[in-house]
Amino acid sequence: MPAAASSISTSESVPGVIIRRYEPRDRKAVRFLCCETGFLGKAIDPVFEDRELFADYLTRYYTDIEPESSFVLEENGVVKGYLLGSYRPFRQQLFNFFNNLALFTRGMAKYPFYNEPTRDFIGWILRNSWREVPTTPRRCAHFHFNMLPEVQGMANTGKLMNGYLEHLRSKGVRQVYGQVVTFETRRGAKLFERYGFQVLDRREITKYRKAHPEPVYLTTVLKELEPGP
Repeated sequence: MPAAASSISTSESVPGVIIRRYEPRDRKAVRFLCCETGFLGKAIDPVFEDRELFADYLTRYYTDIEPESSFVLEENGVVKGYLLGSYRPFRQQLFNFFNNLALFTRGMAKYPFYNEPTRDFIGWILRNSWREVPTTPRRCAHFHFNMLPEVQGMANTGKLMNGYLEHLRSKGVRQVYGQVVTFETRRGAKLFERYGFQVLDRREITKYRKAHPEPVYLTTVLKELEPGP
């Protein structure tokens, strides 16, 4: 069962913005935001048209299996960002094995009816994605997050991150990693370095070469956590 909702207090105050734990009522909003930010911070539709499949792949474990490790950002009562995390890597890996088989079956059944960019995206997944995923630690907590452009920034990122790190410390977790999409005109790994993360690995994601004018990278960042009180 997910934990009761609660706001996360931090030293930075942003008018109208609160960070709270994910609740089941947030599921639709999280899936919508996942798709609205899935293409380099913009809507995923130009490169992958099946929003249900995309959201199932990126969010279903966190919202349905380990919701207690996820947080949302609200601005004036509207969910505009989220951080989805897990500190149970074995359970997630087992879930992903069966979930990915189901998603593959669904995707192949629809493949003849997808548009060309979507078929290209699926082709990249089958041919290259496994080569382009940067190194990640095993048996380690992790996270990913997305926010709409109007709430992006250091203060809101910090509030989301602090809420999640407090949660991990309460569980006795000592390491956490994240994977962030980075390119020259977008802040990425440098932002996380301010929060004590170190870059572990970085690899170019070639699926974006046709859709973006500069190289796009997926970067793994890692942080050692101090024990909680």
